Amino acid sequence: MPDIAYWLLRLAVFLGGISLVTYTVLSGIRIFVLPRPARVLVFQLVFNGFRRLFDMRARKAETYADRDRVMALYAPVSLFFIPIVLMSLVLLGFMAVYWAISPLSLVESLKLSGSALLTLGSFTNAAPLLMIFEFTEALLGMVLVALLIAYLPTIYSAFTRRETQVQLLEVRAGTPPSPWELIARSHRNGELTHLRDFWADWQVWFAEIEESHTSLAALAFFRSPRPDLSWVTAAGVVLDSASLFLSTVDTYREPRAAFCIRSGYLALRQIAIFFEMPHSEDPAPADPIAIERDEFEEACRYLESQGVPLLPDREQCWRDFAGWRVNYDKELISLAMLTMAPYAPWSSDRSLSPTALNTTSRQAGQISR
Repeated sequence: MPDIAYWLLRLAVFLGGISLVTYTVLSGIRIFVLPRPARVLVFQLVFNGFRRLFDMRARKAETYADRDRVMALYAPVSLFFIPIVLMSLVLLGFMAVYWAISPLSLVESLKLSGSALLTLGSFTNAAPLLMIFEFTEALLGMVLVALLIAYLPTIYSAFTRRETQVQLLEVRAGTPPSPWELIARSHRNGELTHLRDFWADWQVWFAEIEESHTSLAALAFFRSPRPDLSWVTAAGVVLDSASLFLSTVDTYREPRAAFCIRSGYLALRQIAIFFEMPHSEDPAPADPIAIERDEFEEACRYLESQGVPLLPDREQCWRDFAGWRVNYDKELISLAMLTMAPYAPWSSDRSLSPTALNTTSRQAGQISR
């Protein structure tokens, strides 16, 4: 009877080791190869674990620049540890296999697994069955390294394409970028009626980030080279500009602006769904949005001061703007909070706005008194 229990234990350990190796290999394929959104437990655990550590450090930062400097390392460090974790799981899985099918001790099985995985050859065994597993483990180790080497150029290529558009937006929308500045500058330069290519370019950009920021999930957390720029706030500025253009500016009807909004809110919604962030499934035009009516009126007054022709019915303009904005409002704010995006009017975490910061400061002063 003890012999049966002993061999059943060996069998269970063997099957557990094979299952762990299989799961790890499939996880690597889903992370590095599969060209579609996939939630992988290993990926989530690593990124969530490091997020807690970086959040603790970021909370101690006194300025946004300091916090951005801390969070800039979050995605690269997390991504760096993904192959380390995967290879560690492969090592443990084959260690279990070696222990189950040989008289080796746990320590010797660990040495054999590490030697095979890292192709060191410093600890080997002449048993034919063990040699087969050794070669298999060595091959898997090299494949995982090769996948990472191929993965990095892919993610940085997508990052470069994303950031090129983000930085070009500053020319039109200022710093921090705002939708009213984009429209005003376009009007001053005679381009207000020639924005078709602009909307079309951003429509393509939204389609690209929908694909890249779900299939290459780490990319969403790679921050812009400059702390005052962000792909989230850039997306918000373009969408708000299109919404203002269609609802408030007295000019021709531009269908590409409407298509740009649709492409944008579909992209942000899919990214928000992937990261399990708050989003709207089927928002109604009358649903509340994060933008206050006073903020909208202030933007309209600025546009009037710049000579931009506006529609006379301001009430209808507000309803139309809110009807466009509601399609992406919740997703935009959620992703801004998730990525710790810098302040930008209407496009970032609302707690970062000067009004909110002043209110918070007054409340803190009252509490201290």
